[in-house]
Amino acid sequence: MDDNYSIKPVVFITSPFEAEEIRRLEATCDVRWLPGAPHPLPRDVLLKNVRDVHGLIIWTQDRVDAELLDAAGPQLRVIGTVSVGLDHIDLKECQRRGVSVGYTPGVLTAAVAELTVTLLLMTIRNIQQALHGVRSGSWFVQGDLSMDLMGGEVSGSVVGIVGLGSIGLAVATRLKAFQPARIIYCSSSNTPKAGASLVSAVHRTSPTLGKEAGQYGSEKSVSQSDIVIATCSMNRDSNNNLFNAAAFASMRSSSVFINVSRGALVDQEALVSALSSGQIAAAGVDVTSPEPLPPDHPMLQLPNLTVLPHLGWATRRACMSTCHVTVDNILAGLQGHPLPSPVP
Repeated sequence: MDDNYSIKPVVFITSPFEAEEIRRLEATCDVRWLPGAPHPLPRDVLLKNVRDVHGLIIWTQDRVDAELLDAAGPQLRVIGTVSVGLDHIDLKECQRRGVSVGYTPGVLTAAVAELTVTLLLMTIRNIQQALHGVRSGSWFVQGDLSMDLMGGEVSGSVVGIVGLGSIGLAVATRLKAFQPARIIYCSSSNTPKAGASLVSAVHRTSPTLGKEAGQYGSEKSVSQSDIVIATCSMNRDSNNNLFNAAAFASMRSSSVFINVSRGALVDQEALVSALSSGQIAAAGVDVTSPEPLPPDHPMLQLPNLTVLPHLGWATRRACMSTCHVTVDNILAGLQGHPLPSPVP
């Protein structure tokens, strides 16, 4: 450990964490957190509690920028985010200050892929509306063709995946069992993705989705798809509001849209408009901007929009694995060693 540490390096954890991993940290560190505090921590509370820490464990709702790094002080050595996404961290500023940053790639792939399939099935089969009907006493009667609960099927549909990384490929692998007509995909690269042939996914390239889309997405991919699934990573410089009014206008009126990436990937006003006008049939999102949404937000008022509270990562095994990898990153950073899972 560094000679500047008085007794033990201080590690602050912003949100609830695995007890076993806390004990692992406590063997060599002074570990601090705020039991009973709201999650995520209010910004002023976060800035107050990062003062003089040497290691910081955060989640996607905790924004790391120059303000937070200033509040922490120059002794901060390492940040571990319990996530795959990195858009909440100013990586250039961390690098400039010599702060190592670790993340948790790979360990969430299966959990997010399974949640994506769950969300798709909920959305395409109108499960949210059906449950509301059950609770309100409006029961679906077999043979009543006037009911709005008759949804689509993955079977026989064209599935378009935007971003065929590890999660996108895992989603495609699981959806193959539903026998879609075909799977097409697009990504930021014009080069076909390794592994795509394993799921018979066809690469599509063409003009981008709207002027804000950067290099992500292809208009042909969404216009040809019955189901559009966003699994690409978030990069605010290139694909912020990738799914905008132009993107939704290019989709079929029967299309179902799914987003499990980041809320900022979607122009939420455009999504609400597309769903309200019937421009697309339905959507399901596990991510929003902000998180959580205010209870009166328009997205929560639409019967054809299923909103989940960022559950993609939330399995017991995934949580334990991400916490373990994060502690490995923190301990390595505090000891001046290379991080096992450094940010790319």
